[in-house]
Amino acid sequence: MTDRARLDDQHTLLGHPTGLYVLFFAEMWERFSYYGMRALLVFYMIKGFLGYNDNDAYAVYGAYTALVYATPFIGGILADRLLGQRKAVILGGALMAAGHLLMTIEQDTIFFGALALLICGNGFFKPNISTIVGSLYPQGSARRDSGFTLFYIGINLGAAMSGLLCGYVGETFGWHYGFGLATVGMLVGLAVFWAPTRLAQALIGGTGLLTAGAMFTLEKDPISLAINALVGTALMVSAGIAVAALNRGGLPDWAGLPKDPALLKKKVLGPLNAEWAVYLGTFLAVPLIALLVQRNTLAGILLSVIGVVALASLLLAVVKSSTVERQRMFVIMVLMFFSMLFWAFFEQAGSSINNFTDRNVDRVFEERVITQADVGQTVSIPLNQGQVGLPWGGPGLDGLLKDLWADVPLEEGEAAGLPEDASALLVNGLTTITANEEVLEPEQKRAQAETRSPNPTEVAWTVKPEHVGMKVGGTEIRATKFQSANPIFIMLFGLVFSMLWVGLGKLNLDPPIPVKFGLGLLQLGLGFGALWYGCSLADERGMVGMGWLVLGYLLHTTGELCLSPVGLSMVTKLAPGRIVSMVMGAWFLATAFSAYLAGLIAMLTGAEHGGDGPAVIPPPQDTVGVFGEVFGQIAIAAIISSVIVFALSPILTKWMHMEVLEEEAEGAAAGGH
Repeated sequence: MTDRARLDDQHTLLGHPTGLYVLFFAEMWERFSYYGMRALLVFYMIKGFLGYNDNDAYAVYGAYTALVYATPFIGGILADRLLGQRKAVILGGALMAAGHLLMTIEQDTIFFGALALLICGNGFFKPNISTIVGSLYPQGSARRDSGFTLFYIGINLGAAMSGLLCGYVGETFGWHYGFGLATVGMLVGLAVFWAPTRLAQALIGGTGLLTAGAMFTLEKDPISLAINALVGTALMVSAGIAVAALNRGGLPDWAGLPKDPALLKKKVLGPLNAEWAVYLGTFLAVPLIALLVQRNTLAGILLSVIGVVALASLLLAVVKSSTVERQRMFVIMVLMFFSMLFWAFFEQAGSSINNFTDRNVDRVFEERVITQADVGQTVSIPLNQGQVGLPWGGPGLDGLLKDLWADVPLEEGEAAGLPEDASALLVNGLTTITANEEVLEPEQKRAQAETRSPNPTEVAWTVKPEHVGMKVGGTEIRATKFQSANPIFIMLFGLVFSMLWVGLGKLNLDPPIPVKFGLGLLQLGLGFGALWYGCSLADERGMVGMGWLVLGYLLHTTGELCLSPVGLSMVTKLAPGRIVSMVMGAWFLATAFSAYLAGLIAMLTGAEHGGDGPAVIPPPQDTVGVFGEVFGQIAIAAIISSVIVFALSPILTKWMHMEVLEEEAEGAAAGGH
């Protein structure tokens, strides 16, 4: 059967091959696991057993995300030339599942090994499942773009679910449960991809209902419940469509097979054939990548060296190109630089903005206000029995009375009502508080004695006149939940922007690619401007309203929708055919470097954690100014960058020579007839 006949012979639903719906859910669960782990990673390094300060955590995060973006280039080449996409996806999924599972073990070497497994697994999984999506459509098919749009929705649905579930579970019940849930998600995604059609249907339907049910029942406050309901409903609708589609057939057997299966059996290292040589090479690469993440400066040096080589290669290619090709390459290189800046700023979401959300954003919906009648009364303060509220071990506050705790006048020493081994400083996300028996009043001493137990659930605190007016009780939105803001906004506005560009195109008003880059940078800058302005309006405790954070995420997302979809498309259109793969690799390398740069930028917000003394996260009134200053600087840099791109856009648009592309497309169409 010819390739075209195989494509035409596929079963479809809603005009798309049924295999697309398998890939939708495989990628959805993979992104659920990846972003679920990412939402917890910085918090885990700071508040978990590693006890890192901010800058150490940001450095590891930057090296990790940089290598995550770099390895797909290698994984794509190995799949294209040897393994085939199907085996590469299975290998990548297995490596990532192992990495998530190892994250549940508290040991330094194992931790970095887990990150290395995730990096290698992502390198095999991410590029190749997208390639399989493209292989389901004939070249030039009008359905291909809409198919990738559906696939993109799957990516963001998984990312949206991750903060709502992995983040919630990890922050509420313990880090290991969050990482464990990410492991389950990765295994489900791998099983959906690999399993026979009927089993895939059962997995899609069953896990969809179970997950949606959890999102409907885990939360109590109306806002969190509404967000969960939106994502849960989208999941159930998607699962129903996918199950119906798979009634007509699943992923075709030929999808993702190697181009030359004989190469896999060819002996290359003694008794080892080529396929097993790839597996061995990957196994040997894991400790090397773990070292690069742990000694993150090495990752920066490696990326810099590769970047210099890539830049030299591009410049050499420019010299050898014709005038039109040379000008197009200049356009690619200029926009590649501004794309790198965009993502270096944007990737603050998982690092500095995540810590800002945890420490300086008022995420508590209080029940009542302390009145004069409460003075002298004993208030019971619940404790979170997980390990999230207290970065360095022991039980921590569950956030219900954060406002009240912010002003408790306790001195350094043993934490009131806590077991003796929990004398590390108690950090509740708003301020640092501890207690010393010598400074406790008699009522507090009695309360301490009464509440002391091996595993206390609450401590007692006596209200004083100066605490009148404080807000207490209520519910808290977990910091990791805001990691779902960007993917939810993409799901809401992605199709809107797509329709906007199509509508403007019909009116001959569709902005050229450089202008879209400028719009993306401008909105990113305005988003950071919103965060800066929110910091300037912080209350006396240094707490910022949630609305400013949500507005910042919204503007970042609309900026992403202007810039991200056109980047790779531009490379494929403008790069000379003989070097398009090299230029694409350079584009991905620039994205990897931007992730590393994002870690360095995040360090500007890093808080000192007590120096040589006990580890302490500074109170919010001490950190809000630092966050505000850095976010303001990023806003200025992004807006200035957008102005430069707008100024360059006329010449960049001219150098793109779009009229030549249109003539080439018309000629190709005529030749096809």
